[in-house]
Amino acid sequence: MTNSPEFEKLNPELARNWDDSAAGWQKWWRIFERAAQVVSDKLVELSGVQAGGRVLDIATGIGEPAVTAARKVGPHGSVLAIDQSAQMLTGARARAAQLGLTNIEFRQADAQSLSLAERGFNAILCRWGLMFIPDVTGALGQMRSLLAEDGRLAAAVWSTPDKVPMISLAGDTARKIANLPPPPKGSPDPCRLANRVALEQAFRAAGFSDFRLEPMTITYEFSEPGEFTQFRYEIAAPFRKMIDGLDAATRKRALDAVTEEVRRVTGGGAIRLQNETWCVVGRK
Repeated sequence: MTNSPEFEKLNPELARNWDDSAAGWQKWWRIFERAAQVVSDKLVELSGVQAGGRVLDIATGIGEPAVTAARKVGPHGSVLAIDQSAQMLTGARARAAQLGLTNIEFRQADAQSLSLAERGFNAILCRWGLMFIPDVTGALGQMRSLLAEDGRLAAAVWSTPDKVPMISLAGDTARKIANLPPPPKGSPDPCRLANRVALEQAFRAAGFSDFRLEPMTITYEFSEPGEFTQFRYEIAAPFRKMIDGLDAATRKRALDAVTEEVRRVTGGGAIRLQNETWCVVGRK
C-alpha cells in the first residue's frame, strides 16, 4: 500500500477540502457521533488505553476519538490530537473546552510525515484517517516508531462502498443523474483500504504483530430523507464540489434524486442507514 503520484498531488487539496467542510462537521457532529461513538469506544478498548496513559490521536477531525481517550486516561494522562485541517481543529478545541477537558493538546500536523518530538505513546488511535494517507505502510511504520514497547495502534477504516451507503449513495446517485464519470484514478477514496489481506500485509510490513480485525455495523439516523441529503452536501467537500459544478436545473435533479434514493432504500420516514466499518489493531 504505497503512494500513487495522483494521490500525492491531491494531498494539499485534501486539506483544503476538510477546511471547507469544517463548518458542516461542527453543525452535524451530534448526528454523526451518535452513530460513530461506538467506534471511538472500540478503538480505545482495542488499544488498551488506561488511566494515566499517553495517547496520540491521528486525523482527529472534530476531536474523536481524542475526547473519548481523554476521558479514559483521566487527569493524570494526556492525549495529543493531530489533524492537517486547522479549521477542523478549531471545532475540536471548542468541543473539548465545552466538556472541560484540559488533558488534550490539539496540534496541526500531517499524518504522512509525523515529525513529532514526542515518543513513547502507550496507544495510537486513528478513526477513518488511514485511507487518506498516500503511503499507508510508510505512515504505519512512523506510527510504530512513536509507540512505547508493547504499545498498540488501533484504527478504523471503511468497508467496501456497497456496505457504506452513508458515503457511496449520494455520489453514485448524483453522478448517474448528471452523467458524470467516476472520480479520477488516484483520487482520495474513503473505502480505499477495504481489503483485509492488503491491510494486514501493510501492518505486518510496518513491523506490527498481533494484527486483528473486527467488523462493526454502525447506523446513521436522520429524521427524513432530505436531512440526509443536506448532511452529505455539507460535510463532504468532493460531493459538494461536484454538485456545485452543475447547472441549476441538473443540480436540483441530482439532489432530488439523492433524496428519493435514500427514501427508496430505507422505506421513507425516519432514515436508518447501516454501514460497515473495520476496527483493526496491531502491537509494537
